[in-house]
Amino acid sequence: MTHEYWSKVSRSMGTGLEDGPQIQKMRRILSLSYYDLPPHLKSCLLYLGLFPEDHDITREYLIWKWVGEAFVRKEHGKSLYEVGENYLDELINKGMVKPVEFDGCSKATTCRVHDMVLDLITSLSNDEHFLTAVGGQQLMPLPSKVRRLSLQTGNAEDVRLLSTVSFTHVRSVTVFDQALNLLPGISCFPVLRALDLSDCEQVDNHRFKGICKLFHLRYLCLRRTSVTEVPKQIGNLQFLQVLDISLTEVKVLPSTFVQLTQLVYLNVSAWTRLPDGFGKLECLQNFPGITVSYPSMLHDLGRLTELRNLKIIKFIQCGENYDEPFLECLSNLVSLEKLEVNYYLGGPDFGLSSSLSPGPQRVYSIDMLRSTFYAVPRWMSSLSCLSALEITIRTLAVQDFEVLGKIPSLTDLYVWVLEPTGERPERLAIDSRYPFRCLSVFRFWSYGMEVVFSRGAMPNLQTLDLDFQVRKTKDLGGNFYFGLENLPLLQRVPVKIDCYCTEPGEVEAAEAALQKGVDMNPNKPTLSILKYGEMG
Repeated sequence: MTHEYWSKVSRSMGTGLEDGPQIQKMRRILSLSYYDLPPHLKSCLLYLGLFPEDHDITREYLIWKWVGEAFVRKEHGKSLYEVGENYLDELINKGMVKPVEFDGCSKATTCRVHDMVLDLITSLSNDEHFLTAVGGQQLMPLPSKVRRLSLQTGNAEDVRLLSTVSFTHVRSVTVFDQALNLLPGISCFPVLRALDLSDCEQVDNHRFKGICKLFHLRYLCLRRTSVTEVPKQIGNLQFLQVLDISLTEVKVLPSTFVQLTQLVYLNVSAWTRLPDGFGKLECLQNFPGITVSYPSMLHDLGRLTELRNLKIIKFIQCGENYDEPFLECLSNLVSLEKLEVNYYLGGPDFGLSSSLSPGPQRVYSIDMLRSTFYAVPRWMSSLSCLSALEITIRTLAVQDFEVLGKIPSLTDLYVWVLEPTGERPERLAIDSRYPFRCLSVFRFWSYGMEVVFSRGAMPNLQTLDLDFQVRKTKDLGGNFYFGLENLPLLQRVPVKIDCYCTEPGEVEAAEAALQKGVDMNPNKPTLSILKYGEMG
């Protein structure tokens, strides 16, 4: 559902009298839409009542809360997060949730509940005793039995209302920072399964120790709190599935942490050190950030065979002694679908093998742009599902295009070349020898390497994004040539030109060569040029 559509819906829902016929009709439509939902989507929708009015909700945060509340059902061949993504997409497509921000693939990254939908959710939640929000705009008596509790503000009237409530049946608590003073002692929640105290800066180590007595917890979020230490009692939370302690000052996790064998999602700060033996957490599916401090950590990481999403933030004292353990780790991550590796310096022999066995055959996205390799690893051509690749290499050679061109599903490629091969920039011709069967987007950045497109090159390319330095791109005769006319499906050519130390007329000559190639292209692509750097 497009952003333009939702703008139209928002305008129509926000006009007219409060009790006018148009509003009444919209309410009936929304009610019918709700009752038409399957049970699991009804729960997911009603759960959105825990957020204040006009609150922006990030996609990942919401989905993992659903997982922690056991709303997301297991489906064969899919991770819990993937299933949750499908739930959210269904609610958006049915008009029950409004997308606010989108990523490059037009997927909603942030969403919001329209006021009228929130009114419906609040009414239904009260009728079904599904969720109780304290601090919203509507003041009403609270039920004597509360199952899920959202504390949004902390004024005197809210304190009075909560004094009438029993918490012995509460299974879920979400606290917004301004309402932390309303939260009673942890001992009041004997059956609590989900606790979200994110952004509550007053939460400290003492309160965390008390949380570790909540033996039924399945979801715990202490993101951006004042916690600096994880108590060893964390091992008591044997049912915990989702844990987020990112953006805290926690430096190290205790050895008892490895007892949390039911974890499917773990988010820690870049500086948080994992204990030895964390490979026992074999249910982990998402690990959005880990710092590798020594090679043996890669052995533990390779044991996480259910991992779908992995981001390695950095390697400490990285060297060639990491290469073999890293490749062995990747070979074992058979469920991996998305990989991001930062600040890795691969040795000259890294990736010489033609395949990883058994290897991450389901991986569709690899981002190694902030790492550096001598060459494109050969095993990448064996990854049949890989569609998006970002990589930085020292020097580009013919062999690299041979590897890249053979990746069967590659649609989006970003190559950053750091060094020229010799004293003069080298010009590499891309032609039909390198299949690139599916490639539609190619981004190329280099100050010492030039690529030229010959006839038959990249037959399905639609977007070519170039970034080059003028004084290092011309040939020995002082001419510029790119071969843009040989890309039959080309639609867009965004170009960045570094004008540093150029001689008079060079920048104009480069622009003219680009324009000539575009003019000669039968598809008549659009050309946009951004110039930067000081001219000589």
